Amino acid sequence: MSRDIDRPYEGGFDGRTHRFALRVYFEDTDTAGIVYYANYLRFMERARSDMLRAMGVDQRSALEGGEGVYVVADVSIKYRAPAKLDDDLVVVTDLLEIRAATVLIHQRVMRGDEILTDATVTAAFLTLEGRPRRHPREWAEMFKRLKEKEGE
Repeated sequence: MSRDIDRPYEGGFDGRTHRFALRVYFEDTDTAGIVYYANYLRFMERARSDMLRAMGVDQRSALEGGEGVYVVADVSIKYRAPAKLDDDLVVVTDLLEIRAATVLIHQRVMRGDEILTDATVTAAFLTLEGRPRRHPREWAEMFKRLKEKEGE
């Protein structure tokens, strides 16, 4: 029997855009039955981590090797409409800008064609001591290749 069913879901790329599907569970909602506002940040974090993994960025090795870690340095989010229990959602992620030690990322949580949240996230690569550090060279190249897919 194939064990593919036991593997965690991995989103995927549609051109340069990463898409990560999820379902709203009871634990994601508040007493009114709508998604608690902070959970949208959790959904987007999962999607960003999945996008990096799909690109070939090994965050765990960088952490364990003492190279550094990504942290959210800034987030601006607009809540437009609520998600509810059992809704099927997709987190849509695009790279906007790659800088020496940061990446500017645009993320939207969608229900079908409807935008529920719209956010811009700045992820910074830091040393384990918390100081900004340039992205590892191979990661920066991966980001640039993905960004170049923009015209495709």
